[in-house]
Amino acid sequence: MQSTPNSLEIWNPPTLPSTEHEQGTNRRSDKDMEATTELKEKIFEIFKDFMTRITKLEELENGGKRFLLGFQQALRLLQRPPIDNSSKLMENILKNNETRRLKSYIKAGCINTHDASQSTKTLHTCMLGLHDHLIKAKSLLTELECLVEDASLAIETATKFSTHLCNESCDPLHQVTNDEEELTGPYPQESEIREYGVVIAIIYSMVKQNYVMQEKIVKSLGFKSSSGELEGYTLMWSLRPFVEEEIVNQAWKFMP
Repeated sequence: MQSTPNSLEIWNPPTLPSTEHEQGTNRRSDKDMEATTELKEKIFEIFKDFMTRITKLEELENGGKRFLLGFQQALRLLQRPPIDNSSKLMENILKNNETRRLKSYIKAGCINTHDASQSTKTLHTCMLGLHDHLIKAKSLLTELECLVEDASLAIETATKFSTHLCNESCDPLHQVTNDEEELTGPYPQESEIREYGVVIAIIYSMVKQNYVMQEKIVKSLGFKSSSGELEGYTLMWSLRPFVEEEIVNQAWKFMP
């Protein structure tokens, strides 16, 4: 009969190693962080390209304004009213200086041939400049629209990714136990990406409406445009009534 040992050693089966699961979770976490960083970098690059084109559009608008002012001044000269000689004083002045040159000047509508020719050329040049402005502005708007679509796609991707991470975090196998991680959430950068996209969409809508206004102004210009109309057009062109400058200025603060 075999003797029993003085002390029995209690054997506990080894626990299954959790390192493989933890490493997989860590790898997934690293990939998630990398993906969120890439998305944020992408939306920021879209935003930078967008604001660069907004600057170019503003420069074009300033050039268009100069052409509109030139058109206004040239037409004002051509539309200058004749001398009013109804008053006794003007009647005496004209009577005492009744030269052939003055008579010809009054008969021509108080504008000489050279000034009339130059003003007509200026009108033509300014109209060409305004139409060129519209073509270039339209091209920039097309580029801005593409960037809006890119930003919208980035937001959609971020939302899907955030939903995926949220669903995954609800899985008991992947629940977060660290209080700090719970506070920060699985995807804190989604709101930043969404904010960039919202700003891009708002500014695009504003500048597009402003372009439509400019297009209507240019199409309405003609030799019969009144001085009052032109005054209103130049004022609206300068004021940019559809553009909230405060929003644009806030957008620039997003830039580093």
